[in-house]
Amino acid sequence: MILHELIDYSTLRLIWWVLLGVLLIGFAVTDGFDLGVGALLPFVGRTDIERRVAINTIGPVWEGNQVWLVLGGGAIFAAWPQLYAVSFSGFYLAMFLVLASLILRPVGFKYRGKRDDPRWRSTWDWALFTGGFVPALIFGVAVGNVIQGVPFRLTEEYGIRYEGSFFGLLNPFALLCGLLSVSMLVMHGGAWLSLKAGGVVAVRGRRYGSVAALAAIALFALCGLLVAFVLDGYRITSPIDPSGPSAPLLKTVTRDGARWIANYAAYPWMISAPILGFIGLVGAFLGLRAGREISTLLFSKLANFGIISTVGLSIFPFLLPSSLDPRSSLTVWDSSSSHLTLFIMLVATVIFLPIILAYTAWVYHVLWGKVDEASVTRSHDSY
Repeated sequence: MILHELIDYSTLRLIWWVLLGVLLIGFAVTDGFDLGVGALLPFVGRTDIERRVAINTIGPVWEGNQVWLVLGGGAIFAAWPQLYAVSFSGFYLAMFLVLASLILRPVGFKYRGKRDDPRWRSTWDWALFTGGFVPALIFGVAVGNVIQGVPFRLTEEYGIRYEGSFFGLLNPFALLCGLLSVSMLVMHGGAWLSLKAGGVVAVRGRRYGSVAALAAIALFALCGLLVAFVLDGYRITSPIDPSGPSAPLLKTVTRDGARWIANYAAYPWMISAPILGFIGLVGAFLGLRAGREISTLLFSKLANFGIISTVGLSIFPFLLPSSLDPRSSLTVWDSSSSHLTLFIMLVATVIFLPIILAYTAWVYHVLWGKVDEASVTRSHDSY
């Protein structure tokens, strides 16, 4: 027996679908609070020293947290090449906007303190705000478009024909999902400031974070109602072999108004995802109002897990539905890399992912403790 055949193709596809979700959730629960703190920066810091406190809560860890985004993009490229090709070409301008915004973060951290000039520092503070707010919004907008279906089609030779536009992505439901993403990550940033910051910055973080938590609860419920009763879903209407070739055009797909909630009837355990999302949001809100720290951050992470899992479970087995030609929709079963490729990647993941997790845990252990005005003023290494 060839080694990679120890795990059958369909199981490997399912494993990599789960791992993709793990990487996206890992990005949200780690770098998500970095984005949230950036979006909160003009509001929690009203003086230079207060903004420095907020910045120094994320300054030592944001680069390590961003590894999860790189891993997620790499996983899509290697495990789901058709998904990578369609999404990164169709969402090209949106991705460019996200990358440009993320580039502002290291530049802002690097150059903010180079001059002791209020206008200079204010400019870089707004750059850091942009680097937090814009990616949070665009990521949510992208998810909203995935739920509705993306305007692309595959030719018979599997060439990609994307027929949408950047402004077409900014439709009402997608913007609603974008606002949900922003509110979720702002809440997460507020929970992080409650834990890591001292003084008035932590107080304001809790205040704005609790408002964001309430907004996230309302937006999550509204998005769920729209998905259940207004938006069309997609349904595979032909037999599909989970171990078959990566050839999306071999199946037939139709629009189905109730399809995105059908998985919850077929697999009742999936309802745990939105339930955990709401539990996390409510727990984070109550914790922020009560001034609790560790439990609040854990509830915030639970909310991220529940909301992202809800999306993945709702549209399963679809990865990227096509609104122009439903038959071109990409699914877990027909758009992956080869059996051997998925197996080799799984072996590498089993080896290196625990190392990344261990190193990340060690870094957070070393950097444990609050950041306040006195510690920022005293340290020559602070931003």
